[in-house]
Amino acid sequence: MLDLSTRAPVPIARVEQPRYSAVAQGLHWLTAALVLAVLPLAWIATSLPASPAKGFYFQLHKSVGITIFAIVAIRILWRAWHPAPPEVFVPKGLAILGRINHWLLYLVFLLMPLSGFVMSAAAGNTTQYFFLFPIPPFMAKNEAVAKLADQIHLAGQYAVYALVTLHVLATAWHLIARRDALLDRMLPRQDV
Repeated sequence: MLDLSTRAPVPIARVEQPRYSAVAQGLHWLTAALVLAVLPLAWIATSLPASPAKGFYFQLHKSVGITIFAIVAIRILWRAWHPAPPEVFVPKGLAILGRINHWLLYLVFLLMPLSGFVMSAAAGNTTQYFFLFPIPPFMAKNEAVAKLADQIHLAGQYAVYALVTLHVLATAWHLIARRDALLDRMLPRQDV
């Protein structure tokens, strides 16, 4: 009988995925952190009664939202000049679904701050960008526009929940079920 206890373990070959650039990775994780910040700020602000604290949290929420808009715009420009690396170990159909989800995320992360800013501006409110400088409303007060922007913002909220959840679940599925190292594409290379 062969004694297996003395055999050296066979190393498992790690699949090497083509990676996004360090800039793309940084912008991705910065966007994720800002999204994780903007949602609780909105939940806190909407749960408070009318007070200075409510205004404070709404100003932070709007500031983070404007920052998300700017970062996502930069991401789209960066991606235009630096295309995504190929998905060499992912079936074509899954790759297409992933790209659709990514572009929908870009769209919703542009639409949410834009609709929020229009809603605020149409209500006649000035946004204090992180209390550093004011961004005045660019339009006259308009209740109909404010209501429409509010409806778009509310629908976008549920789109954010759905698309981010799908993105995270798909990543977990690639990590746990497929074990295809797809997450490595968005992580710095670990030289061992």
